[in-house]
Amino acid sequence: MSQHNSFKVAASSGGTKRAVLKRFERVDLLKKRGQWQGQRVTGLKKTKPDV
Repeated sequence: MSQHNSFKVAASSGGTKRAVLKRFERVDLLKKRGQWQGQRVTGLKKTKPDV
Protein backbone atom coordinates (compact mmCIF):
# COMPACT_ATOMS: atom_id res chain seq x y z
CA MET A 1 0.00 0.00 0.00
CA SER A 2 1.35 3.45 -0.83
CA GLN A 3 1.75 6.36 1.56
CA HIS A 4 -0.79 9.17 1.50
CA ASN A 5 0.51 12.52 0.15
CA SER A 6 -0.22 14.37 3.40
CA PHE A 7 2.31 12.21 5.29
CA LYS A 8 5.19 12.81 2.92
CA VAL A 9 7.85 15.38 3.79
CA ALA A 10 8.51 17.99 1.14
CA ALA A 11 12.11 17.81 -0.08
CA SER A 12 12.47 21.58 -0.31
CA SER A 13 11.33 22.35 3.26
CA GLY A 14 14.29 20.68 4.93
CA GLY A 15 16.81 23.42 4.33
CA THR A 16 14.73 26.56 4.61
CA LYS A 17 15.39 29.22 7.25
CA ARG A 18 12.88 29.32 10.08
CA ALA A 19 10.98 32.56 10.71
CA VAL A 20 10.72 31.92 14.46
CA LEU A 21 13.82 31.67 16.62
CA LYS A 22 14.14 29.62 19.77
CA ARG A 23 14.95 31.44 23.02
CA PHE A 24 18.66 30.52 23.05
CA GLU A 25 18.96 31.60 19.41
CA ARG A 26 17.43 35.00 20.25
CA VAL A 27 19.84 35.46 23.17
CA ASP A 28 22.81 34.59 20.90
CA LEU A 29 21.57 37.02 18.25
CA LEU A 30 21.12 39.81 20.81
CA LYS A 31 24.63 39.16 22.17
CA LYS A 32 26.05 39.30 18.65
CA ARG A 33 24.28 42.62 17.98
CA GLY A 34 25.41 44.06 21.33
CA GLN A 35 21.84 44.48 22.61
CA TRP A 36 22.10 41.94 25.46
CA GLN A 37 22.55 43.43 28.93
CA GLY A 38 22.13 40.20 30.87
CA GLN A 39 18.41 40.64 31.45
CA ARG A 40 16.04 37.80 32.14
CA VAL A 41 15.42 35.31 29.34
CA THR A 42 11.65 35.61 29.69
CA GLY A 43 10.00 38.53 27.95
CA LEU A 44 12.75 39.04 25.38
CA LYS A 45 12.27 41.63 22.66
CA LYS A 46 11.28 40.37 19.25
CA THR A 47 14.11 39.78 16.78
CA LYS A 48 14.24 39.01 13.09
CA PRO A 49 16.73 36.31 12.07
CA ASP A 50 19.71 37.38 10.00
CA VAL A 51 19.22 36.65 6.33
